[in-house]
Amino acid sequence: MSPFLVREAVTDEDREAGFAVRREVFVVEQGVPEEIEYDAYDATAVHVLAVRRADGTALGTGRLLYGPDAAGKTGGAEGVGSLGRLAVAKTARGLGVGVALVRAIEEAARARGLAAVDLHAQTHALRFYERLGYAAYGAEFHDAGIPHLAMRRTL
Repeated sequence: MSPFLVREAVTDEDREAGFAVRREVFVVEQGVPEEIEYDAYDATAVHVLAVRRADGTALGTGRLLYGPDAAGKTGGAEGVGSLGRLAVAKTARGLGVGVALVRAIEEAARARGLAAVDLHAQTHALRFYERLGYAAYGAEFHDAGIPHLAMRRTL
């Protein structure tokens, strides 16, 4: 049995735990300004949270935007969701948490009738997403000063 569990973050406590992981990874480690890390989409996104089975400690998080919220991230493509804000705590890296979070977000997308998932990958993470079946498209761009590529996976 896996030492962690991934679930949708539906309670305020779950969401706050996920936000804390995002702050640790994006704001503290990567220097993303806190005022751009959290946005209006957080209120309507599907959030997932990975927690350690033994004690419930938050290990990672991610979110899915769909419908009108995803349009700006997916070029307006119909039936395509947007995976984003995927973050794994430094102490949990290498345990398969990131893979489990991506697969949980894909399942949430399928459950909402979506046919594909897009994401904006930091270029250092391209191989991770390629192993999970995502293909890069378009030109490199910068977000929060970090180079990214758009990627998509058909579900």
